[in-house]
Amino acid sequence: MSDNSTHFGFRDVDSGEKQRLVDDVFHKVARRYDLMNDVMSVGLHRAWKDTLVTAVNPPRNDAPFRHLDVAGGTGDVAMRVLEAGGEGTHATVLDINGEMLAVGRERLEKHVALGAAEFIEGNAESLPFPDKQFDAYTVAFGIRNVPRIDAALSEAYRVLRPGGRFLCLEFSQADVPGLDKVYDLYSFNVIPAMGQAIAGDAESYRYLVESIRRFPKPPVFAEMMRKAGFARATWTPMTGGIVAMHSGWRL
Repeated sequence: MSDNSTHFGFRDVDSGEKQRLVDDVFHKVARRYDLMNDVMSVGLHRAWKDTLVTAVNPPRNDAPFRHLDVAGGTGDVAMRVLEAGGEGTHATVLDINGEMLAVGRERLEKHVALGAAEFIEGNAESLPFPDKQFDAYTVAFGIRNVPRIDAALSEAYRVLRPGGRFLCLEFSQADVPGLDKVYDLYSFNVIPAMGQAIAGDAESYRYLVESIRRFPKPPVFAEMMRKAGFARATWTPMTGGIVAMHSGWRL
């Protein structure tokens, strides 16, 4: 691939084209996205996100705490952080896709206090925030859709305050003997069929499965985090390695 190329699933594409293609995927699935997460993961995504929020650890009192959730349009992670934190916790949800943000805005308006959250349409590769703005940055199952992951990591580091934490949930590769074959069978055969049955769109879910296989393995991603400036870059495998939670600190 050239310097301006990346991948969209198993296809090699121009970086600019990938963003357009990803946008199209999430425009199609926005209204069914959370339902499909429940079905595809057999509800496990809820436990994975609970673990993420425990790591964010927002203060339960009125101490100021600013949380940024990137590629979090439906508001799922932000709502959990707000529910776990006290009156001083504020969540900013950033997503490049307006349809996903609309879903999240509708959801959070019903569950959290007015002013506790804001929704911003923006690009993870060029965040519209000043330096050292946030105490925690999360991205759950979204960074693999970013055309230039290194740029997104650099931006994450820039907007975190010293002592702030970067946390990323992302699908990985099964590390239990035999589970990898079952996982592949399920991913490439069952998930697209579910996408067709529930969301009327098999191709978008086929892309999501392929994008998981193209995402860097945990040691490679940890090295990318270190190059962006993060200290103590580590990962924790979950559910037989199907998912990993990556962690790094701006010190």
